[in-house]
Amino acid sequence: MNSKVLSAAVLLTLAIGLAAPAYAQSSLVDGEVRKVDTAAEKITLRHGPMKKFDMDDGMTMVFRVKDKAMLKQVKAGDKVRFDADKINGQFTVTRIEKAK
Repeated sequence: MNSKVLSAAVLLTLAIGLAAPAYAQSSLVDGEVRKVDTAAEKITLRHGPMKKFDMDDGMTMVFRVKDKAMLKQVKAGDKVRFDADKINGQFTVTRIEKAK
């Protein structure tokens, strides 16, 4: 294989690898915790648009949480960034972190 082609392939592989975390990070949605219900394993979030669910406008929703330990990380009023999926037909927070 030509060394220029090999070099280009290596650079492309590196560029794709470096771009992946940035893309994953951008899938997080900005929100604010309105209520934490540990007994029911639910969290109420006011959030911005969620393109993956074709939600073009922000709204307040109640979500289940994938892991109830997430609820110990946040409290009402906290600004957060989160990701959610539809699991068993229910919107479920799969990742949450306090916004910086």
